[in-house]
Amino acid sequence: MITSLKNDRVRLVRALQERRRIRQRERRFVVEGVRLCQEAAQAGARPHFVFYTARIREDSRGQALLMAWQEAGVLCEEVSEEVMAACSDTETPQGILAVIPLPALSPPAHPTLTLILDRLRDPGNLGTILRTALAAGAEGVLLASGTVDATNPKAVRAGMGAHFRLPMVAMDWDEIARAVAGCRVYLADARGDALYTNVDWTGRVALIIGGEAAGVGSRARALAETTVAIPLAGGVESLNVAAAAAVLLFEAARQRRALQSAQETAT
Repeated sequence: MITSLKNDRVRLVRALQERRRIRQRERRFVVEGVRLCQEAAQAGARPHFVFYTARIREDSRGQALLMAWQEAGVLCEEVSEEVMAACSDTETPQGILAVIPLPALSPPAHPTLTLILDRLRDPGNLGTILRTALAAGAEGVLLASGTVDATNPKAVRAGMGAHFRLPMVAMDWDEIARAVAGCRVYLADARGDALYTNVDWTGRVALIIGGEAAGVGSRARALAETTVAIPLAGGVESLNVAAAAAVLLFEAARQRRALQSAQETAT
């Protein structure tokens, strides 16, 4: 059992949890808890190593996951509760964490629904939006400069496994413009020119969502061809950015399902 905080792997886990620079240099990040570790395993991710405490044996799913990784030859090391607490980014660790390679997922060459996030700062909001984007059928997420790192521990937890299934790439605006060439580009704006239900979300579309406080920058506005708004009841100034993203993405999903249904009926 590892009991020392000076252990090299313990030091690495703590560094990965705390610093983006280390995650980028090492090309790996940390997932915590049975649910997220299961998501990683189901996506085929093979951990560099796993930490667990004796408590995991009381969880049938956790025990099965641990045994599967051990049988696959993954290094699984028992650690003390004190070490797990020091390595965890949560107040109540679940007794298992894994150091996972950064997913190497690439968006399709000609995506039909792309989400662009500009200057989003809250990792919890980012993770929630990633989960929503995956559920709504987005094929890729582009993270503009100034947006929080997608492998931030809070973003990973809120993403609930989206990191293993949804391509997400940090890009500058020149790269983003090239990536969405040929798409209709909509920008979410509380004072937008069009209601979000009145624009065409079928075909090749990119949606830009801005940050919680500052909103989007000039490059985002220059790229967008239309600003779209969500009508709100009187006295309500705005929605939480993750809630707004959900409304817009699922309108896109609704229109796309309706079009597909109509096409199937016609044939």
